[in-house]
Amino acid sequence: MDFEPTERCTDFSERLNAFMDECVYPAETVFQEQLREAGDPHADPPVMEELRAEARKRGLWNLFHPDEEYGAGLTYTEYAPLAEIMGRSAIAPEACNCSAPDTGNMEVLAQFGTDEQKERWLRPLLEAEIRSAFAMTEPDVASSDATNVQLRIERDGDEYVLNGRKWWTTGAIRERCRILIVMGKTNPDGPPHRQQSMILVPRDTPGVTIVRNLTVFGYSDNEGHGEIVFEDVRVPAANLIAGEGDGFLISQARLGPGRIHHCMRTIGAAERALAMMCRRASERVAFGAPVASRANIQDWIAESRIEIDMARLLTLRAAWLIDTVGNKHARTEIAAIKVAAPGVALKVIDRAIQVHGGGGVSQDFPLAWLYAHVRTLRLADGPDEVHKMTIARRELRAHQPAEAVAGGGR
Repeated sequence: MDFEPTERCTDFSERLNAFMDECVYPAETVFQEQLREAGDPHADPPVMEELRAEARKRGLWNLFHPDEEYGAGLTYTEYAPLAEIMGRSAIAPEACNCSAPDTGNMEVLAQFGTDEQKERWLRPLLEAEIRSAFAMTEPDVASSDATNVQLRIERDGDEYVLNGRKWWTTGAIRERCRILIVMGKTNPDGPPHRQQSMILVPRDTPGVTIVRNLTVFGYSDNEGHGEIVFEDVRVPAANLIAGEGDGFLISQARLGPGRIHHCMRTIGAAERALAMMCRRASERVAFGAPVASRANIQDWIAESRIEIDMARLLTLRAAWLIDTVGNKHARTEIAAIKVAAPGVALKVIDRAIQVHGGGGVSQDFPLAWLYAHVRTLRLADGPDEVHKMTIARRELRAHQPAEAVAGGGR
């Protein structure tokens, strides 16, 4: 792998860093103040519209999509450093129309959607006229195993009827959310990975009830995480994405690139936490000496630098493999980064919190929010245990005796 960034990547990185310094970081406090004034944690503060307009003006829009018809046309290796830069701020991804779950939903529609579905839903998402949500996880089953999904999608003439309950439907609470991609079972008696389908459900469809917003360690995230009941929800049969039984295949295509995005944004969060830790340690004096002079603090800083760089290189390699051999052949590496990146970021953020003392767990610094947000990534898009199982099984197969492989593993 050649680790030298391409000219395109370097150009976008320079322009994106300038946008962060000149516009995004100064807007973070304004964003929070406008949210408080709105009285709604899921509001769309006016400053965000200003940031979106500026990002479009600077050509920093839809950077995530590898197809020039829909985005910047960057490879995953080229986009990864940009995701890291945006990950340093909670508001930067949305400012550039590169935030989850919209990125994954747009990729699904671009890859699997019909012309009608693209025109009605993909185009407005690409223009940031609307937001979307992805409804997969359910409260009544272990959703780390996607075959457990229970929501029913049943054909009735020219319509499909949905019945079931979802939660952790990120983005569904936002007023600008207009469309849900819902995963459910169309054929409960079929092969385990052909039972599921995905279908488009407008959020205002009769029978769709948003029960509540789920908090994260007490935080009400701006995008919101909805618990939703679907009761005799009817949508046109044309809203089905791809074909019946294709839901699991679509989810795998969606999650691979999405994990690159998540991990690089997480590394960006870790970089910001490390920078904050260094500044705080240099500014504060305890027991007659700067905090930064203490051996244990220097050890934390050194360990953080080593761990962040290792996680970055591992993630860049996974991105390179997706570019060169495809998502399917990079499964082990994608699973590895999904475990490694959040784990590293949590350690670095925790050290930064400790150096900040009481301020680290307060609202005066972004560290407490970063910790809560990154902790959820050990569950989102598959928990650590599932990814480790994938890695372990691959490793075990690689070291089986030849006769066991030839005999089917007996």
